[in-house]
Parts: sequence; C-alpha cells; structure tokens
Amino acid sequence: MDLARRYRVRGRVQGVGYRFFTQRIALGLGVRGWVRNLPDGDVEVHAEAAEAVLRKFRGELERGPAYSEVTEVIETAGAVDDRASSFEIRG
Repeated sequence: MDLARRYRVRGRVQGVGYRFFTQRIALGLGVRGWVRNLPDGDVEVHAEAAEAVLRKFRGELERGPAYSEVTEVIETAGAVDDRASSFEIRG
C-alpha cells in the first residue's frame, strides 16, 4: 500500500540543482509525485510510494546534491493521488 508525504526542504536548496536531483532520485526509487521551488527559498516535494521507499527517499532529500546545504526537512502526511504516474518538476 502506497503512502503520500509532503516535504518542505529548507536551506540552500534553490539554484543548486535540487529539483533535478530530487527527480533523478525519485525516478530511481520508483517514487511518484512532484517537486517545486517556493517563493521563500524552500523546496516543496509531494511523494507517493511504499513506506520503506519513502524512508530512503527522505534520507536522500536530507543529503541533497553536491552544492546544496539542507538545514531541515519537514515531513507531513499527504493525500495519495492515483493520477500520479511519474515524478515531475513543477515551477
């Protein structure tokens, strides 16, 4: 059974390839959903997958790409969207 999670990633996460990193990791793990930049400099992620996969995914979000500096990942429950079939970059 798949779960959905929302992540708000804080730190130096815009302008360092964070969205592309997130998409690459998500596709590799089989996570569905999206990632987008927020106006305040944070990045928001919606992810859907099995619980064990989401744990691995969160670990990757905390690590981030080479030039990022993640200071905090805030996780909340999300609603599963059965229409999601891949992982996309939004805004």
